[in-house]
Amino acid sequence: MTTPPALMGPDDIAAALDRMGDDILAAVDGLVGVEHPRQDLCVVGVRRGGAYLADRLARRLRDKTGADVPLGLLDITLYRDDVLVGRKRPLPTLLGTEIDFSIRGRPLVLVDDVLFTGRTIRAALDALLDLGRPRRVWLAVLVDRGLRELPIAADVIGQAVSSGPDQHVVVELTEAGEAQDRVVIVPAETP
Repeated sequence: MTTPPALMGPDDIAAALDRMGDDILAAVDGLVGVEHPRQDLCVVGVRRGGAYLADRLARRLRDKTGADVPLGLLDITLYRDDVLVGRKRPLPTLLGTEIDFSIRGRPLVLVDDVLFTGRTIRAALDALLDLGRPRRVWLAVLVDRGLRELPIAADVIGQAVSSGPDQHVVVELTEAGEAQDRVVIVPAETP
């Protein structure tokens, strides 16, 4: 099998995360009515794809601000509306939500790897609101591939790509056991 060419390699991903961190801080600094927005900022990654990226982004934000930027992980499995639709595979495994800080009243960055239909983010917002009401939520994604089914838009994007419904955008990261960081487009699996 031929290895697909990378849309983004390790340097591209690192540069995108740096830009995303700068964009987030600019947005946070523009918040009205928050005395210390950088000190209140928190990051939550959507499990699976957004977890490693959220960790990297939170570290960058800590380095840039000198503030503690809490990191949480959100399991949206039970909030998805498409888990059972047309499913011929076993039910997904619950991975658990790990947020050991209050999100109530805080500026929050929700991180995922790829924005596609919008269904994952809709589920993530439902899950977040069950935990409290953040002051403001920004959506940060490494890749926006378009083709939305729901009216969801990212506030911070690493890279926008064009892809078809018969394709799948894959983000490979070393933390997940991959040899190197990269983003590729592959043919979608047949259900």
